[in-house]
Amino acid sequence: MDTFLFIALPYIALILAIGVGIYRRIKRPYTYSSLSSQILENRKLFWGSVPFHYGLTLILLAHLLAALLPGAAGWLLGGQIRRLVLELSGMALGLYALFGLIVLIARRLVPGSLALATTSYMDGVVLFALLVQVATGVGVAVFNRWGGLWYLDTAVPWFWSLVALRPDMSTVDSLPALVKVHFVVGFVVILLFPFSRLVHLVMFPLHYLWRPFQVVIWNSRPDNTNVYPKETSNR
Repeated sequence: MDTFLFIALPYIALILAIGVGIYRRIKRPYTYSSLSSQILENRKLFWGSVPFHYGLTLILLAHLLAALLPGAAGWLLGGQIRRLVLELSGMALGLYALFGLIVLIARRLVPGSLALATTSYMDGVVLFALLVQVATGVGVAVFNRWGGLWYLDTAVPWFWSLVALRPDMSTVDSLPALVKVHFVVGFVVILLFPFSRLVHLVMFPLHYLWRPFQVVIWNSRPDNTNVYPKETSNR
């Protein structure tokens, strides 16, 4: 079972994420969107989206930089004070992201809410997977301390063995169950990537830089006084 979870699953997830993602971009380009519900519940969305996106983005960057620059990461974690600061910062960011995710889920659980009406089955699956992923990450930070240090000696070699097409799970085979669940669910999220709204993560609106100005016409102002058409740019 571990062979499938730590060797086969990562490759399956990455192949599907890339292959199906490209196919969807070509065949169904108008679905390559987050389908934002901001216009429906702007205030509730703010308290969920901002903590979740900022917290998760910084955590992912920390994971990525540690994998790409293990020497620099090892130096940062070598000092007791630096290690403590990084551990507490990571835990705080995890809780921050978890709070935002819970808000995003809660706003969809209210009967009759507009967010619930626009939530698909796949949205529910993705939100559940993300909840497990973030919650297990926080759990690892709380119950398996100094994760930054053992991450460099366990997960990083495993990741690079997958990249080199010489998979070796020996460094992660003996890790605690909670850590293993965190790793596996991470690849499950990647697997769901091309089938959900998550595809918007790779969409950068660079065409906005050269898109022509758009004419926006206001019919009336709150005081019911007419105004002339106004040329604006939404860049």
